[in-house]
Amino acid sequence: MPASILITGATGSIGGALAQWYAAPGRTLVLQGRRQGQLEQLAHTCRQAGAEVHIAVLDVKNCQALQQWARQAMEQHEFDLVVVNAGVNTHVRGGGQLEPFEQVSELIDVNLRASLALVDAIVPFMVSRGRGQIALLSSLAAYYGLPLTPAYSASKAALKAYGEGLRGYLAPHGVGVTVVLPGYVSSPMCHAMPGPKPFLWAPERAARCIGRGLRRNPPRISFPFPLNFSCWGLSVLRPTVAQWLLQRFGYGKPPA
Repeated sequence: MPASILITGATGSIGGALAQWYAAPGRTLVLQGRRQGQLEQLAHTCRQAGAEVHIAVLDVKNCQALQQWARQAMEQHEFDLVVVNAGVNTHVRGGGQLEPFEQVSELIDVNLRASLALVDAIVPFMVSRGRGQIALLSSLAAYYGLPLTPAYSASKAALKAYGEGLRGYLAPHGVGVTVVLPGYVSSPMCHAMPGPKPFLWAPERAARCIGRGLRRNPPRISFPFPLNFSCWGLSVLRPTVAQWLLQRFGYGKPPA
């Protein structure tokens, strides 16, 4: 188990649940989020479990500030594990209208640019030590673009490809990289998404699956199995068949 952990997006459902899953005596947690009150409450809960906790109220869209903070935190704590978790979502509006471009720009900034900026800041420290682990939170939507959330699917597909390439490059330097592909995990962001949400998991269950999986340093952690298999299957089917199935199961109807 890692002794020192950094988690971005800790005020989200998965990030918060992961912080509580890792919280224990002898463990240091550094938690980043945008909502100070929620972040302080989470820190209090983790401290009660015995962990040493530091918080940072920081907007990850400011990549320069994010990198500066990450480098300072790495120098101070020498993280064993960095969980790149911050993310947002958007969806189409119906009537042929795409997602508002302002929201798409913010989504790319948070889901992709900030993730790459954070990795760029921490990797030199891990390589110099010859150890460390990075977990990139992608999504099962990375397997096949969903009609109702094309920009979100694109950002998560890019993060998946980035993590897969990064793992191969950093392995000889002793740094592990795991891409995490969750299905639907209960959260305000999840419930705001249009379309069915089969096999919905509680955040605590998702955190347990991720935390246990990361012990093995696998290339990928994906769940739940039925939805994971279905999303992977869409990527290998003929596109016309995949699109028909998505429409058939309710993923092509925009919100009213």
